[in-house]
Amino acid sequence: MPVVGKRFRDALVWAAELHEDQKRKGGNIPYVSHLLGVASIVLEHGGDEDQAIAALLHDALEDQAHKMSPREIRARFGDKVEEIVEACTDGDPEEQRDRDPVRWRRRKEKYIAEVATKPEAALLVSMADKLYNARTILEDFRELGEALWPRFTTGKEGTLWYYRTLLAAFKPRAENRLWHELDRTVAEIERLAAR
Repeated sequence: MPVVGKRFRDALVWAAELHEDQKRKGGNIPYVSHLLGVASIVLEHGGDEDQAIAALLHDALEDQAHKMSPREIRARFGDKVEEIVEACTDGDPEEQRDRDPVRWRRRKEKYIAEVATKPEAALLVSMADKLYNARTILEDFRELGEALWPRFTTGKEGTLWYYRTLLAAFKPRAENRLWHELDRTVAEIERLAAR
């Protein structure tokens, strides 16, 4: 029996539809590239179909809640997928657009504090999301240098604080191959940023 089947294909189409007008931060790259990348990391690290589906939908409630009915994720893909997506959601669309550094920090502190009680299945999706983003930051920093940081609400210091603090929160529950890859990526960003 395949790891992913029709449910995954349905989620792939729906995620592409939900995010079709959205671009990645600071560029013209279709947002769906991020969702595909996170799902790929989840599958490469042993995730099951529910986790792969949740990876495709992990930003749906943050960014595209206005395009779906309440509990639509659960209706389409079941309780486990919705539970993972909810655990990976970091604020609502309005909070995502908020550029206030104090409120950003509060929201990130809440997300980090919740790592200790996130469902086990959500940890893989959350770390895959953070690894994808950290890789993108590293790649963009190599290209843009210090010009990268203004695209982030709290610039270099806040961004590096967030990733390092997240790694510390993930470690007791999920120190594994994926955690170590995220740690190495963040360390490389820190090394280059310190120059």
